[in-house]
Amino acid sequence: MKKKYFWIIGILIVIILLSVPTFHILKTKWNEDSILDSLPKGYIDDASQLNLTKVDTIIQVPNDKKEIETQLKSILQYAKENDLKISIAGARHSMGGHTIYPDGIVLTMLPYKQMELDTINNILTIGSGALWEDALKYLDQYGRSVAIMQAFSSFSVGGSISVNGHGWQKDSPPISASVISFTLMTENGEIVHCSREENQELFNLAIGGYGLFGIILNVRLKVVENIALQFKHIRLSPKKYVSYYKKHVSDNPNVNLVFGRLRISDKHFLEEATLNFFEKVGTPAPNLQNEKSTEAQRLVFRGSVNSEYGKRLRWDLETGMNKVSKNEIYSRNELLNDHVSLIENKDHSSTDLLQEYFIPERRFNQYIDDIKPILRHSKIDLLNITIRGVHQDNDSYLAYARENVFGFVLLFNQKKKRMNKS
Repeated sequence: MKKKYFWIIGILIVIILLSVPTFHILKTKWNEDSILDSLPKGYIDDASQLNLTKVDTIIQVPNDKKEIETQLKSILQYAKENDLKISIAGARHSMGGHTIYPDGIVLTMLPYKQMELDTINNILTIGSGALWEDALKYLDQYGRSVAIMQAFSSFSVGGSISVNGHGWQKDSPPISASVISFTLMTENGEIVHCSREENQELFNLAIGGYGLFGIILNVRLKVVENIALQFKHIRLSPKKYVSYYKKHVSDNPNVNLVFGRLRISDKHFLEEATLNFFEKVGTPAPNLQNEKSTEAQRLVFRGSVNSEYGKRLRWDLETGMNKVSKNEIYSRNELLNDHVSLIENKDHSSTDLLQEYFIPERRFNQYIDDIKPILRHSKIDLLNITIRGVHQDNDSYLAYARENVFGFVLLFNQKKKRMNKS
């Protein structure tokens, strides 16, 4: 009988242990408001939802090359005659409001996304309004992949070049290193070709120039083979991160993609890290599949907002899944084709803000020690810290990686006040 009771008690404990995280995730879903406030007419905002700005006109460009050139020239002439400023928008994930000009004209570039692949020289010519996911789906048909891109595929090509974003490709510079050339429409409507050999100054200024030097139209990008990659995972102390990175990533020629993560729960705050990397294997890369459901993963992430339990649960589930997923094989395109919806905030009383700090290797451990008390005592809610290695940028005039650095990507959740616009 005693043995029977032990079994019953054991089953009840398992049920309770399973029900608590389930309840937490369901509660997260219940508290969300999936109806996004629509923007007032004549206003535009960026992904931060903190820069609502009244503008003169919002114009969506056409997809056709000749049409867009004609249209943009007339818009530039109109803006000059009426003393209006022009800002350029893609997926609008550049936070801070610096890509929106009050009472100006906003060009929405997303429709301009035609693509053509040179399979001999491995060069993709692509419209600046295309999203990276468009490029990945197109290239997948040819067994090719994007050389360098950001962590999410839901950003625009032109936007990524304008901020000169970096990715999680092993020991790579920012996106600028993969740009062969682009066409740029200047303020007087002239179309110029920019590369390291032709109009080099404009090439260096426009990459990472946030649209200040003209409108990027067509971009020629290096592409690489879409290879099969096997997942590897190491759990370690942050103090050992740099030495482990050198040994398991930099010195391993088979590693292709890599990122790190720091634990952010109050328990063991910044005292644990994971090093996650993907090694090339000899098997053929599987084809890019249709979009998979990410709702459970998103809710686990959103459940960490203002919740110590949620932060611990996410860390435990992710590190647990890392053990389960270890040695699984993916295509490079599949790994790169993650959508920002994976972390989407559907509680519209708050917003998520991204900040990034680029730290030289020699300052890595000191930086973590320095930010630890600051973050602990901050009232803002820290959701995530990802670490990515970024090599020196030799292209952009406004380079943030002037030497090899580690990018610490910090994501915060911030409550916001509702503003009434009439």
